Amino acid sequence: MKTLKYITLVLFVTLGSCSDIIDQYPENNVNTGTFYTTAAEIRTALNGCYNSLQKPVSNEWSLTELRSDNSIMSSPGTTAVSNFDLDYLDRFYPSTSHPGIESYWTNSYYAIKSANLVLNSLGANYNKTSGVIEVAAASKATLTDAERKSFVAEACFIRAMQYYNLVRLYGGVFLIDEPISPVEAKQINRSSVADIYKLIVADLVIASNNGSKTKFAAIPATEVGTANSWAAKALLAKVYLNLNKKTDAITLLNDIILNSGYGLQATYANIFSITNEMNSEIIFAVRFKTGGLSLGNSLPNQFAPINSGSSIIIGSGRSYNSPSRELIDSYAADDLRKAVNIAVYSIGRPDQIYVNKFMSKPALINDAENDWPVIRYADVLLMLSEAQGNTTSSWTQINLIHKRATGATVTPDIANIAVFEKALADERRWEFAFENQRFFDLLRFDTTMTTIKSETTIDNHFAYMYPIYYITYTEPRLSLAQMQANANPNMFLLPIPQYEIDTNSFITIPQNPGY
Repeated sequence: MKTLKYITLVLFVTLGSCSDIIDQYPENNVNTGTFYTTAAEIRTALNGCYNSLQKPVSNEWSLTELRSDNSIMSSPGTTAVSNFDLDYLDRFYPSTSHPGIESYWTNSYYAIKSANLVLNSLGANYNKTSGVIEVAAASKATLTDAERKSFVAEACFIRAMQYYNLVRLYGGVFLIDEPISPVEAKQINRSSVADIYKLIVADLVIASNNGSKTKFAAIPATEVGTANSWAAKALLAKVYLNLNKKTDAITLLNDIILNSGYGLQATYANIFSITNEMNSEIIFAVRFKTGGLSLGNSLPNQFAPINSGSSIIIGSGRSYNSPSRELIDSYAADDLRKAVNIAVYSIGRPDQIYVNKFMSKPALINDAENDWPVIRYADVLLMLSEAQGNTTSSWTQINLIHKRATGATVTPDIANIAVFEKALADERRWEFAFENQRFFDLLRFDTTMTTIKSETTIDNHFAYMYPIYYITYTEPRLSLAQMQANANPNMFLLPIPQYEIDTNSFITIPQNPGY
């Protein structure tokens, strides 16, 4: 049974219209000057922060999995506008006014705003010069020192998670670290990638230091699902991998393995069961709650086969995030993850291959129970392999994951870096398929690996899929060479939403190259 599900707070939903998406202090909110004064009010506000993570997740797959070699847009002959929008992402030529790109941006900054309001009430401020989060000795909230530190840690984790996704998808974005007015917001330009990462590291360092360090088995029911020190350390380790600070990552990952109490589940399927949520492998997840509470997960309806009625999920599906034949063919016959991740619907029309991983059957449409895993213990093990490089220990971590899925182990090859890197990249691909990891992995591999590069991987994906899929497009049909030309580092970044540029009369906001 779930003991903590995130509750939408009036403070965070009665926003009305804002003149700018990075307006961080809407004036028609509940009176923020008199709220955030007790531990109970701060906890309620934090619940709203956690709830704000649901909306970015609802279309994150289209900016990540769909732009990797894992997924395709399922209907190449379609004339539906929504499918055209997915195609533009899939083949790397979205417009600067793409609705999905705008939606993700909007919802991410909404979550950041929510965290900033909490942090402001706690007297936690980011010092841009020193690069640390400074917490005042007192604030308007009447709290114990332990309560203040814990709340700051949670809010910093939430903010860091959103900025980490934004900087990887858009590059340098607007660094908003406190509540500001609409006029102030319009005078803040894009920060550098380095400065965004500086904030992310600062947030995660304080979250790691001040978050709960309770071992998994002893986590109180009231704290299940909240971001703890272990979640912050795991996310910070991945940030360090992006920054090529492998030694720092190794220290954090070993700490989690030795001291957190988290561990692998006995079976792969058990990780994602809605009767086994927040199990020992889930270090952090975006949580959802069925039951008509407006907290349900819509992704199962997005991923289920179109025109499947109630066979798979109530209200049929939309066939989004369709598994690529390349991914399907890459799984070994004895890999149990394949059947968990991918299924086939064969009733009444040609076979439809769909994402099976997050399927449950709620009573209402778009109201599934399934949580969305963000950080798993398996990720910690494989990040450690990535940070350590081609060593015996790294192969041991890989084989802990591989053996659970296949019953067998991969033969180590300490002498051949290409063999190691392919084994690690493949294991991550098979293990985290459709968890929005693959695209980010490919970008990170450009830093952490020598033989696997994002551009080559996507070019090979297009070559594999072109004769069996992309050639069937009618409007427009791009040549393989055109598609491979689109898959370049400039287009791996999304455009800054055009309305941010067009509606700002104070400053000139630069667009990303290539758009």
